[in-house]
Amino acid sequence: METMLLPFSPRFIVLTICAVITTLLLLVGIFDPKVFKIVLIPLVIFGALTLLGIRDLTQKGHAVLRNYPISAHVRFLLEEIRPEMRQYFFESEKDGMPFSRDTRAVVYQRAKMVLDKRPFGTQEDVYREGYEWMHHSVAPKPHADEKFRITIGGPDCTKPYSASVFNISAMSFGALSPNAVRALNAGAKKGGFAHDTGEGGVSPYHREMGGDIIWEVGSGYFGCRNRDGSFNPDEFARIAGEEQIKMVELKISQGAKPGHGGVLPAAKVSEEISKIRGVPMGEDCISPAYHKAFSTPLQMMAFVANMRKLSGGKPAGFKMCIGHPWEFLAICKAMKESGLYPDFIVVDGNEGGTGAAPLEFMDHLGMPMREGVNFVHNALVGIGARDRIKIGASGKIATAFDMARAMAIGADWCNSARGFMFSLGCIQSLSCHTDRCPTGVTTQDPSRNRALYVPDKIERVYNYHHSTLHALTELLAAAGLGHTRDLRPIHFSQRTSTTDVRSFAQLYPALRPGELLEGTQDPRYRDAWAMARADSFQPAG
Repeated sequence: METMLLPFSPRFIVLTICAVITTLLLLVGIFDPKVFKIVLIPLVIFGALTLLGIRDLTQKGHAVLRNYPISAHVRFLLEEIRPEMRQYFFESEKDGMPFSRDTRAVVYQRAKMVLDKRPFGTQEDVYREGYEWMHHSVAPKPHADEKFRITIGGPDCTKPYSASVFNISAMSFGALSPNAVRALNAGAKKGGFAHDTGEGGVSPYHREMGGDIIWEVGSGYFGCRNRDGSFNPDEFARIAGEEQIKMVELKISQGAKPGHGGVLPAAKVSEEISKIRGVPMGEDCISPAYHKAFSTPLQMMAFVANMRKLSGGKPAGFKMCIGHPWEFLAICKAMKESGLYPDFIVVDGNEGGTGAAPLEFMDHLGMPMREGVNFVHNALVGIGARDRIKIGASGKIATAFDMARAMAIGADWCNSARGFMFSLGCIQSLSCHTDRCPTGVTTQDPSRNRALYVPDKIERVYNYHHSTLHALTELLAAAGLGHTRDLRPIHFSQRTSTTDVRSFAQLYPALRPGELLEGTQDPRYRDAWAMARADSFQPAG
């Protein structure tokens, strides 16, 4: 008896109703052909719903559909639109991850050159643990007409580069659409700042617009590889010698997924990507988790020095997310032992990343950017090499405050990826890896990326860069400072509890010049320095 009543239970009643209505409409149509045309459309609708319900009952992949045929699809629909509903209707100005609505809004406003001021006071809880602020001066300076540029290139570099302190972080063509690359590069050219290619290689869309390029070379050596995937120095020299390329960067790891390689399936290796990356069509395009061209710190420094030589003396450096402390200190020992130094180091934080990554890697692997930047800065000070190596910071940087904070603890310049994506119109839909980007920024679908109108977005990229540096000028002037190089940890404080406040100088203690070589007692470095070996990334002892 209970089984017979199941069709009338709340779980199955929607299917039962659809089936009954379908049957009645079908009978009406059969017995009265004159009204068949009238009932045809509802018959098709309820018939389709009935078939859907029967399919739900018989499929085995979703238990909820077997128990709630038809009606359970509402759950999946709501789940599908949950991010949009939350973003548009329920987020506060300070909610939203990875970037809050307030941060996204200020990028949009600055990119469009509309009013970016806020009324009625801060919405931050200034007494919460973790709140940070920059100190102002009772003797502020006039706003300087300063472009904030730095020279990158150590004593071994014959073609130093005058770089903006705010540049476009590494994002490959393939991850970005052709129109996105065009707009970013042309915006960089107009604003006089640099555009990092990402490890996907230098594409025609980078070259087309003529903006300054930082060529990133990853473990796949795309654009400068032999057929077996090994590094091709002749091909590297040919491309690196192009006038448009201003610096060359060796990618060791990235913030989103340090220590994790990648695979572009053969089906996605188009003729265009095959040509740009130098990989054969019909085969998976593999980016290994490690480099084949070197395996020790000493070999790595020799490789970076060779990149500088092959490029004709342009600044050469590397990018990494800090992992085991002794490994970076091993690189420092290799610098001292070999006498070979990079011209720059870009420190990526684990909060960075425009690409998709496994949850465990994205959330729990790698050192955050601020700790990474300060660690690298202190390590270079500790070996007496800080004055010859510039440090770039990359990881969730979107505003002038983000930049000033990173520079105060050791960075010379900052890179931003997602900030510039927002300037292109990215709405943080979190669909970058699906090829269904709604704004045409991260899709290779021509019907989607055509929505990104390049001439308009060029102006927005330029405006965002210009306005952010203007805001940085105002911050520095208010603090009584004239240049980003004047920023120090003492200019910032953090609330560590409701009643306790500590200066960044306390939170990020500094090493003395040469302290690592003399024998530091700082526990953050002492043990790791003892474990570091110039001839191996493995710890000593």
